[in-house]
Amino acid sequence: MAEIHESGEDYLEAILRLHKEFGIARSVDVAKKLNVSKPSVSRAMGILEDNGYVTVNEIGALELTEKGKKKAVEVYERHVLLTKFLVKITGVSEEQAEENACKIEHDIDDDVKKGIQTWMEKNA
Repeated sequence: MAEIHESGEDYLEAILRLHKEFGIARSVDVAKKLNVSKPSVSRAMGILEDNGYVTVNEIGALELTEKGKKKAVEVYERHVLLTKFLVKITGVSEEQAEENACKIEHDIDDDVKKGIQTWMEKNA
């Protein structure tokens, strides 16, 4: 099975966040949240479904599988950690920190993430 790409992680995180916020995630909502076209979401959902990360229920809503939820939570937690870390160490706004967290959240090693977590626990 292929490793999930950065964009796939973004889609999984968007589905998780939509579920947290609204209790449902539809393709149109994901497209709006990620500022991508509906056909792009459709293509991505097909790939994620083929790889066992999402399913589409009877009303067309997107559901994370256990595998998908695990990956989405991992990405989301990394995103939140990086956002808080960037706010703390740079003093930038949460919005600016979040934008930057999105850019780097896919590229950091687990060791770096753990180091940031440790630093945040000591300096929060």
